[in-house]
Amino acid sequence: MTTIAILGSGRVGGNLATALTRAGHRVLVADRTPGAAADAARAARIVINATPGAGSLDRLTALREELLDKILVDVSNATTDGPDGLPADLLYPGSSLAEQLQRALPATRVVKTLNTMLYPVMTAPATLDQAPDVFLSGDDPQAKGTVHDMLTELGWHPDWITDLGGIETARATEAAVLFVPHVIRSSGFTPFAISIAR
Repeated sequence: MTTIAILGSGRVGGNLATALTRAGHRVLVADRTPGAAADAARAARIVINATPGAGSLDRLTALREELLDKILVDVSNATTDGPDGLPADLLYPGSSLAEQLQRALPATRVVKTLNTMLYPVMTAPATLDQAPDVFLSGDDPQAKGTVHDMLTELGWHPDWITDLGGIETARATEAAVLFVPHVIRSSGFTPFAISIAR
């Protein structure tokens, strides 16, 4: 059993918390109560960033000491929103939230994943009609291995998990969020994942 802290108690964080608890982990969900994020991060081996991406960098750099040598799983996308509340542009063009986090937190092992799909798919990939893909980006092979194992516990078949390489590859998956509003406007909020046909 691993202690996992989830920063963010919205739909994404709640969905992951339910699934990871069901998988047998001790899950700590940090709400907006002062000190809750620090307490949860301090107690955990793995910390999942499920906070809104536009504010994630400030929130997490404030937890530098608590995140020391932890695995930080970043599932957020940093965007500016359009009038309809859907992503309109990237907050870090030419970079990514994951790269910004790794630069700001050099003693933390950042792994980017689960950010190329609507949130229900994160924990129920087999419900899609076609096999989906999930991507891993990060500089620490051991941390990526741990996150790979966590993904399999969430229902991701190993063949569906693609290691893209270093943390700089996260800018490609984060840019894929720009597909999302157009797909939603076209097809509604039907669960989907951005995948590679092979």
